[in-house]
Amino acid sequence: MRSTLTAALLILTATAAHASSPSLTGVRPLGGQRGTEVEVNLTGARLADAQEVMYYQPGITTAKLQVVNDGHVKVMFKIAPDCRLGLFDIRLRTASGISETRSFSVGALKDVAEVEPNNDFTQPQPIAMNVTVNGIADNEDVDYYLVEAKKGDRISAEVEGIRLGVTLFDPYVAIMDMKRFELASSDDAALVWQDGEASVMAPADGKYVIQVRESAYAGNGACLYRLHVGNFPRPTATVPAGGKLGEAVDVKWIGDVAGEKTTKVTLPPAPQPDFGLSAQDEKGIAPYANVFRLSPYGNVIEAEPNDDQPHATPFTPPMALNGVIGKPDDTDYYVFHAKPGVTYDIRVYARALRSPLDSVLHIAKKGAQYLAGNDDSPGPDSYIRFGVPEDTDYVLWIHDHLKKGGPDYAYRIEVSVVEPKLALSLSPESLIRGTGVVAAAVPRGNRQAILVNAARADFGGDLTITADKLPAGVVFEADTMAANLGTYPVLLTATPEAPIAGSLATLVGKHVDPKVNVPCSFSQSIELVLGQNNIPFWTRTVDTLAVAVTEEAPYSIDIVEPKVPLVRNGSMNLKVVAKRKEGFTAPIAISLPWNPPGVGSAGGIAIPEKQNEAVIPMNAADNAELKTWKIVVNGSSNGPKGPVMVSTQLAKLTVAEKYLTLGFQAASVEQGKEVDMAVKVNKARDFPGEATVTLIGLPNKVTTDVKKITKDMGDVVFHIKTDKVSPAGNHANLFCQVVVTENGEPIVHNLGTGQLRIDVPLPPKPNAPAPAPMPMPVAAAPAPAAAAPPKPLSRLEKLRLENAERAKAASK
Repeated sequence: MRSTLTAALLILTATAAHASSPSLTGVRPLGGQRGTEVEVNLTGARLADAQEVMYYQPGITTAKLQVVNDGHVKVMFKIAPDCRLGLFDIRLRTASGISETRSFSVGALKDVAEVEPNNDFTQPQPIAMNVTVNGIADNEDVDYYLVEAKKGDRISAEVEGIRLGVTLFDPYVAIMDMKRFELASSDDAALVWQDGEASVMAPADGKYVIQVRESAYAGNGACLYRLHVGNFPRPTATVPAGGKLGEAVDVKWIGDVAGEKTTKVTLPPAPQPDFGLSAQDEKGIAPYANVFRLSPYGNVIEAEPNDDQPHATPFTPPMALNGVIGKPDDTDYYVFHAKPGVTYDIRVYARALRSPLDSVLHIAKKGAQYLAGNDDSPGPDSYIRFGVPEDTDYVLWIHDHLKKGGPDYAYRIEVSVVEPKLALSLSPESLIRGTGVVAAAVPRGNRQAILVNAARADFGGDLTITADKLPAGVVFEADTMAANLGTYPVLLTATPEAPIAGSLATLVGKHVDPKVNVPCSFSQSIELVLGQNNIPFWTRTVDTLAVAVTEEAPYSIDIVEPKVPLVRNGSMNLKVVAKRKEGFTAPIAISLPWNPPGVGSAGGIAIPEKQNEAVIPMNAADNAELKTWKIVVNGSSNGPKGPVMVSTQLAKLTVAEKYLTLGFQAASVEQGKEVDMAVKVNKARDFPGEATVTLIGLPNKVTTDVKKITKDMGDVVFHIKTDKVSPAGNHANLFCQVVVTENGEPIVHNLGTGQLRIDVPLPPKPNAPAPAPMPMPVAAAPAPAAAAPPKPLSRLEKLRLENAERAKAASK
């Protein structure tokens, strides 16, 4: 699990999946001390059937769960003595659904509560050293806490504010003497995101005041904080900033007011989400770990002086380069030998590891040509993809964008051979932006679909997706994800007998070719706090999917699988039917969460109240991909306990080429007259029986008849009638709707375009003789055998004829 202040992946869209989601809006207190049991109040809505707290990280278990009422659940959190420090991600699972994600912080110190009034510097709240204060920074509120220390004691204060994920909160913390002089202060520390941390060595025996407030004095009742105060170490960086999996590494701790220190750390043999190292000495342990990167690469530490090419630190890739931009205008150089035919990814980790360094990275031939440089790609850290052009030595160098530097401007540069990678993800969960809960709550005997995003790097091909650690009785179904797709629906189905329970499942993607081995990761970001313009400001990322079997839903839905294809430039009405439990009559909103490439579907469709079916209009573009796809429809309705979402089966939808194409001959006519429009039929494949052809898009007061064609007909002629008030002009959006019936179902083609020009009649010539009277009718002679209808004139022939007639009329 990773934390970030900026928008996470992108990935992708995915659907919010919930049966009847409980709403978890409050967690109080927001943290507790490890090795203790803490009673936590969970508040929200639809919580009366709460059954379990789902913890994404190990170290906390539930000792007791008590439902107080529909909006309040008391849970006794049992925090292990060796529980890691920092943030934990939790959901509340009920018998009917899964809540949104919230945060809980685990600390090493005893918890105490803020006691008001404590907003007067002369009357601060006394606290012991080495405690964690749970407080609130209200509007124009300044909280003061009094501690005592001996000369030479380290006084450290770190505040968790934005990291708690409650609201947009910018805390400020300061350590002051009794003369109100600030000995140390912090507003936005890179190490702790927008939160603050400050440390000082006590200059004398006596009392000291810790101040906490919102940085602009603009707090509110939602600005909750956890203030850690004690003698603990608070280094701001490590060198190296990462290490090779499974190795023992000498780690130098930098930035602590008591001085640097080196300890040996044995790293885990396998990757761990949210991994960090916590500084610890005889005085205590830092309340939050320093982010530490785990990778397959060994370390090279910069050897000073290395601030120019002749003194560059040598290395052999693949390797991780570690150093510090120790002062303003500092630049660190590294040199390596490479041969053509190899491509390297050269990636900086600085801001990602909570360093203040804004890196700029360069590469050149040693002593010669400059080759490439990068500032921010794709985030604030630098990245270069380097294809080796020739067999020689190359130089890398790094500096801060503004030429800043300092003892904690640490970095890590990983130079590795390009390798394929696969990253699966779900859409971000952001209740503020209306996504709903993004989890899989599957009602017994029902189904739930989610969208999975796949980001392929440096490889291509079809993928298979599987799921592990699902609840008992849940079956996972996924069609092969085609090579050109980045998003695809998967389906979870619970048997009618499945126990009501939950689990954190893992999703795994693999290349369809078992010989192609691609490392795969899975993640889902949780947007807890948004900034201006709804930009994600504080985001948590988890590496498992919350899945639960829930109580039966009051309805289910199914797609009536089409027996005919959806053709390019065609349309279809997809039929969806509902099975309702007795007494359930509410309308059911239905929609496709995903459409095949080039296919669209209508939104805003519902199965009406007390009815059991509806159709979703679909259409295919002329470039829609030809294939048989698996589609799914989601249904949402209001049940007795809140919103209830279910899904249909994965149904087949075939997108096919058009059965025929049409060639339109343009036509022109004067108002009040008639004209024939010829349409050439180009058959692409045989079709049974007759197809109807309807000319669509005719202007007002213009009519024609519906035609019928067979597979053997070569063209169609529409006899078009206009009115004296039919709108004049060029009407260029005509098309034909051709409906072929096959297997008892329509295959609708929308083919065009045609053009009809309607002209205003020429005015009569002055003094023109009156038209001759019509002769009296006489008995009709026997009709001769019917002659073939004249061939309609082409557009060019009509224009020539019209011009000739106008010229003739003008000459008289």
